[in-house]
Amino acid sequence: MPGSALASGTILVLNCGSSSIKFALFDSGATPLPRRPLWAGRVEGIGGTRADLIDADGASVALALDPERPYHAALQHVRACIERRTGGRPPAAVVHRVVHGGSKYTAPVRLDRVVLEELRSFIPLAPLHQPYALEAIEVLLGEMPHLPQVACFDTAFHRTLPQVEQMLPLPHALWERGVRRYGFHGLSYEYLAIALAERHGPAARGRTIVAHLGSGASLCAMEGLSSVATTMGFSALDGLMMGTRCGAVDPGVLLHLLQVDKLGVQELEHLLYRESGLLGVSGLSPSPQVLLAAEDTNPRARMALDLYVRRIVREIGALTAVLGGLDLLAFTAGVGEHSAVLRERICRGLHWLGMELEEGANRTHAATISSARSRVRVAVEPTNEEWVAAFHAFEMLREGVSPIGGRNPRFTKARP
Repeated sequence: MPGSALASGTILVLNCGSSSIKFALFDSGATPLPRRPLWAGRVEGIGGTRADLIDADGASVALALDPERPYHAALQHVRACIERRTGGRPPAAVVHRVVHGGSKYTAPVRLDRVVLEELRSFIPLAPLHQPYALEAIEVLLGEMPHLPQVACFDTAFHRTLPQVEQMLPLPHALWERGVRRYGFHGLSYEYLAIALAERHGPAARGRTIVAHLGSGASLCAMEGLSSVATTMGFSALDGLMMGTRCGAVDPGVLLHLLQVDKLGVQELEHLLYRESGLLGVSGLSPSPQVLLAAEDTNPRARMALDLYVRRIVREIGALTAVLGGLDLLAFTAGVGEHSAVLRERICRGLHWLGMELEEGANRTHAATISSARSRVRVAVEPTNEEWVAAFHAFEMLREGVSPIGGRNPRFTKARP
């Protein structure tokens, strides 16, 4: 891409899910690339009875979407809004958060139809996200074939996992076919590796665990700011209990549901991805905030939260053993950044590590919430997946970095 296109333009980041599209627009003419977008928002309710475009300030506009092609129509609205804000100019590039890159794609890649077809083979590994990102890519390839598009993968940050962490105790032939532990939430963890190092210095470069707690949830153990272990594995179902996803579960339960309850594969998939987790146990909501408000009068809400916290505490303990100790625990994403109550309950369960919170700092979501007496520093750090994706695309397109290969070494040095 000519440098002038980036210098006078914008980079659009799209994060597409089954019923929503999150977007952020970054000024590619500024140096260094700003971490705060020019504009951001989301379209919610795609495919439902009502869809809304909501910007970062909370302003909401109802959208009329073509019922035959609601996702395509939602993308058109996003593009139209952006062009109105940029004086009719389309973005210089579009970058997509793609959840699964398999064993091949471990760095950002320039998208074309060949790559798109390869990415389709990973849909069964991330059915909640992969199909919708690929749909957006296909729409833009068809309508704007000369617009550069880049994919950034949630699995890529975990390519540093040692082989023993990637392996599953299954026949070796399955390993050779790509059945292994990949890890997810990589864009979030990559941003935290930068932000924690900036804020906490040597403590972050030691033995660190990041808790990405949102509607999806996972933990990542880092040494030297690189991933060495994580709770999600072959798919985004593994590990912690989540809003509607089960997390790790005895595979014998799945055999029981198939053999005894006679569930079909699609029924089982729906149960595990959409009817389990906090929603399934509570019968009320996938939202921890809703359950916290109800727990005093609803025993199932309290039970769901107890199990949620227990699973997090247990997995932090396991990752601490892998690291041989713990210097820093950092909370991020929607629940991690905003729920002081759940942070306190998790850290209370880790008191044996010498972890102690400062109540006022935790209540106000301060950057450091541990007390001076705590042997482990505890942090709250907002994530910024969109900027990570925009930065990767910006560097790749500006410098002509090879789209497949190792990590761009300049990225770790960036300090915008």
